[in-house]
Amino acid sequence: MLAASLGLILAGAKLFTNGVEWLGRKLGWGDNAVGSILAALGTALPESMIPVVAILFGFGEASDAIGVGAILGAPFMLSTAGFFLIGVASLTFWFRRQPYCAPGDPLAARRDLGFFLVVYSVAVGATFTPPSWHRVVALLLLAAYGLFLARTLAYEGELVFRRPDPLVFARHRAVPGWLPVVGQVLVSLAFVFLGARLFVRVINHVAQNLGLPVFAFSLLIAPVATEMPELINSVLWMGQKKDTLALANITGAMVLQSSLLPALGIAYTPWQLTPVGLLSAGLALLSCAVAYATLLRYGVLPGWLLVLLGTTLYPLLVVAVVVGGWR
Repeated sequence: MLAASLGLILAGAKLFTNGVEWLGRKLGWGDNAVGSILAALGTALPESMIPVVAILFGFGEASDAIGVGAILGAPFMLSTAGFFLIGVASLTFWFRRQPYCAPGDPLAARRDLGFFLVVYSVAVGATFTPPSWHRVVALLLLAAYGLFLARTLAYEGELVFRRPDPLVFARHRAVPGWLPVVGQVLVSLAFVFLGARLFVRVINHVAQNLGLPVFAFSLLIAPVATEMPELINSVLWMGQKKDTLALANITGAMVLQSSLLPALGIAYTPWQLTPVGLLSAGLALLSCAVAYATLLRYGVLPGWLLVLLGTTLYPLLVVAVVVGGWR
């Protein structure tokens, strides 16, 4: 079942990267908008479903713990494991590309990371505010994501596009129609959703047998499965020298996970973050701050730096969770 779930996710991600590129071209969007909005929204569905179902349809404190853990675990996973895989891909594919991630438009990548740093800090800081302020903070986060969408679509920093590979569902057509493009995207999302759901069920079964608390599972284990679509998509795009799409897919998902999902948690749970939860958020912010500063200074992200962030920050949280008694 584990192998089957990984196979579904991989097949879905392969179809999705190809289909969403064509969908972006049909809409007249650039690589930044395709990666930051279309790819991010589509591949963020699996990890978004966990907190939505747990918080809105669950029962009691356990459901809230699962939801909050998933909300905090998603950006931490992308800012550590996501950066790590992009770094590994840039170093592994040295024979066909440069050993660093070089987005065609560093300004757009900095925009995503800068938005994440500000908005996620506000979301985390809400834990120190009175409960009567929580709904206001949630509304501010929703408005912030709306502003991000408007600015991303209005931005015209990258207007020259490369033709995507032939659409899998219409290989013999130079320019596929709307029906096969949309159909392939929907089928790929179904593969990703089913694969991630199966993966989580299998891992959840293992976690229960090992006696792991639900917060630890939702913070450290569930995101491994639910973030897999973004991670696989970015690795595939890095191998194709499409650094803008690869990085925007990660940073765009982080933007969504710093605004929409925390707004849900802030509005419908007590949002009293534990020390381990605060540590995971702090490490995610630290990783993104380093990436932002590097892009600001050099315009690229060296592969060795991304690998270093992933191999130091993720194990640090694991140790903290174990030492802290899984709280």
